[in-house]
Amino acid sequence: MHLLTLHLQLPKLLGSRFLALASLSLALLWSNSAVGQSLLPYEGELIFAPQSLHNHAPGIAELSNGELIVSWFRGTGERRADDVAVYGARRKLGQQWSDAFLMVDTPGFPDGNTCLMADKDGRLLLFWPLVLANTWESCVTQMLISENPQGEGCPKWSRRDSLWLKPEDFSATAIEVLDDMVKDLPQPIPERFQGYIDRARQLLPDKLSQRLGWQTRCKPIELPSGRLLLPLYTDTYSISIIAISDDRGSTWTASQPLIGFGNIQPTLLRRNDGTIVAYMRENGPQKRIRVCESKDEGMTWGKVGKIDLPNPGSGLDAVRLRSGNWILIYNDSESGRNQLAVSFSNDEGQSWQVTKYLERHPEGSYHYPAVIQTRDGKIHAVYSHSTKAGESIKHVQFDEASLLN
Repeated sequence: MHLLTLHLQLPKLLGSRFLALASLSLALLWSNSAVGQSLLPYEGELIFAPQSLHNHAPGIAELSNGELIVSWFRGTGERRADDVAVYGARRKLGQQWSDAFLMVDTPGFPDGNTCLMADKDGRLLLFWPLVLANTWESCVTQMLISENPQGEGCPKWSRRDSLWLKPEDFSATAIEVLDDMVKDLPQPIPERFQGYIDRARQLLPDKLSQRLGWQTRCKPIELPSGRLLLPLYTDTYSISIIAISDDRGSTWTASQPLIGFGNIQPTLLRRNDGTIVAYMRENGPQKRIRVCESKDEGMTWGKVGKIDLPNPGSGLDAVRLRSGNWILIYNDSESGRNQLAVSFSNDEGQSWQVTKYLERHPEGSYHYPAVIQTRDGKIHAVYSHSTKAGESIKHVQFDEASLLN
């Protein structure tokens, strides 16, 4: 039997009880095969057996006792499906993943993209968008906090808040950026992008559209000052913004938006000199990862540009390792999500010297990664895993050294 075919049929052949061992074995076999010489060797497993429901957009965090916790949303669809809720699973040290458990459900409304963060005080913070009217433009970001998240099943939440953001009117700046962008586009502009441009012009001065629709994708970062930066984006304009808290998440203010029209779902990294770098999914015609920098701890942002790494319009994530090196996980193609790459930088993103692959299959979709480094130095990533067998969330772990060997 072909290796990929066997992989797709494993849930039926073995059952979910053996998924961890089987997925690990297949990962090692695939990484050593002639087809997968550029694949990154890793240990990995599906967190639960593939299913027909939509399972997507995971987050991951390490708790203070060393266990891992993962979140994602599950339902019959996304924003248009009112049964979508947030689920989670745990992996205690030396054990396999627990059964999935319900983390939060807002009855009658879809719950969307999740991200997790364990802060320096040991609290667990879960963020996700609540979809009010079955459109991304109607999202309101939600936050749950657990003061003591260890234990079994769903953490005991101590607080839930909505993040109501009130950015300063950015319409004049945004229209100027939009006009400059349109001048540089190939003519005639494709009908799809012209429709988006016209809609953006109409909605940019609208106060409600500026304040509603911000949603999560990638994890927050905690700065040495204690400031929390939560990256957000909106499909209303296809731009990004940062929610900022200087009081451990009690209150939040909005940064100046990152305006590049097509730059969404930012992941944040901090350079040694304090510069915050945002890498973003590209939702426009450039087909390259977008980038923007802040010199004042996320309050204001420079011009949105691009780097020479491809992006097909899919989520990405990054992490600064304790060594000071950076890694970026993304779909490195201009179309499709069937290969998931890990790129390595030893110069804080000035260049990306090495790229290896977590997934590189002709079929399937492997996307929306979330990545962290745990206290033992291991790098852990989770991502949406969709094949003919169904949808699941996959977890992998690997070492920094394996990227360079």
